[in-house]
Amino acid sequence: MGTGTALKILHTADWQIGRQYGRFSPEDAAVLAEARFSVVECIAALAAQEQVHAVLVAGDVFDAQTVSDRTIRRLFNAMQSYEGPWILIPGNHDAALAESVWTRARRLDAIPGNVHVILEPDAREFPALGFAVLAAPLTQRQTHSDLTDCFDTTETASGLLRIGLAHGSIQGVLAADIDSSNPIAADRAQRARLDYLALGDWHGLKRIDEHTWYSGTPEQERFKDNGAGQVLLVELSGDRSAPIVTPRTVTQYQWMSWNESLSVASDLDALILRLEQLPANTVLDLMLSGQIDLAGEYRLQQALSVVQGRCRSLQCDRGGLRLMPTAEDIAALHADGYVGEVIEELQQRQQGDDAETARDALVILAGLLRDRPLPEAGS
Repeated sequence: MGTGTALKILHTADWQIGRQYGRFSPEDAAVLAEARFSVVECIAALAAQEQVHAVLVAGDVFDAQTVSDRTIRRLFNAMQSYEGPWILIPGNHDAALAESVWTRARRLDAIPGNVHVILEPDAREFPALGFAVLAAPLTQRQTHSDLTDCFDTTETASGLLRIGLAHGSIQGVLAADIDSSNPIAADRAQRARLDYLALGDWHGLKRIDEHTWYSGTPEQERFKDNGAGQVLLVELSGDRSAPIVTPRTVTQYQWMSWNESLSVASDLDALILRLEQLPANTVLDLMLSGQIDLAGEYRLQQALSVVQGRCRSLQCDRGGLRLMPTAEDIAALHADGYVGEVIEELQQRQQGDDAETARDALVILAGLLRDRPLPEAGS
C-alpha cells in the first residue's frame, strides 16, 4: 500500500476492562461489568466485517493495574475474531509502570501475536499496510509534560501514513478541570504532520479538528449525553486530505438521566407513558421532585415496579417529591382520630429538614392502611 491508497482503521479507547459499578445492585453491577467484554467482541466483529487494516486502542484498556489474571485472559480472548493488527497503548488507569497489568499479561503469555502493545514512546511502522503509528503511551498515571512533543521530530519512512496514538487532555478545548495532567497540544496533528491523531481519555465522542478525534468509551458508563458508546471508522487517502470519520454504535446499554417534576395528574400520566416506552437495554437514573397524591403514588410505584423488571437498571431518587394526600385519599384510608392526626403531622413535616423521612413514613403508613382489612358494616 502506498501514497494515495486508502487505509481503513477502527479507532477506539477507554475500554476500562475490570471496571466496578458500586452504585448499582450486585446483579446489575455484574451485568454492566460483563458488557465491557461483550463490547470488545462487538468491536472485533465490526473490524472483521469492515475489513479494516488495523484497530487502534488509545489507552485505558484496563480500568486498574489490579485486575485479575482471568480478566486479562478474557480480554484478549474477546479480541480473537479480528485477526488483523491490534495496536494498544496504556493510559492513566493502566500506565506502563515497571510492574503493571501489561507485564503480568506478558508473563501469562496472554497477548496474541497480532496484538501490538506499545509500552514506551515509539514509531512503529507497518510498511506492508502503508502506515506508521507514532505512539505516546503513559508510563505513569499523571504527567505534566506533553508526551506527544516528540511526534514533531519523529521521522517515518517515505510514503507511510502517519497515525498518532495518545491518551490525555487536549489543552484549551476540554473542560478546565481536566487540563491539569497528561496534556496534549491542540494543534499536534498539524505540527507533527499526522494524517490522523487517535486519542483516548475523554469518554465521549469529540472532534478536535478534522485530523484529531476522541472516540470515547465504546460501552456507556455514565449518565451523560456525550456520544459515548461508539467507535470510529476512519478512512484515509494518503494525501493529507481530511479523513472520512464515521461513528459506529457498539454499546449494549443506553444510559439515561431524567429529572422530572410532578405537580398535576397529567405530569404523572406523561411520565408513566415515557417509562412504558423505554427499551429493555436502558440504564435509567430518575430524579423526581414536586408533589403527588396517594392515588398517584400508588400508580407511580406500580409503574416503577414494571420498569424495574423490564429494563436493565432503574435507580429512582424521590427525595424531592412530596406526598400530599387529598381529602379523597384520607377518606379512602378511613384514617380517623389519632391516625388522621399522624397523617396530617407527616404532611407538615415534609416542609422541614426531615422531609424525606416524613415522606417515606407517610408512604408506609398509607400502604398499611390501604392493605388492612376493613371492619364489616355494623361490627
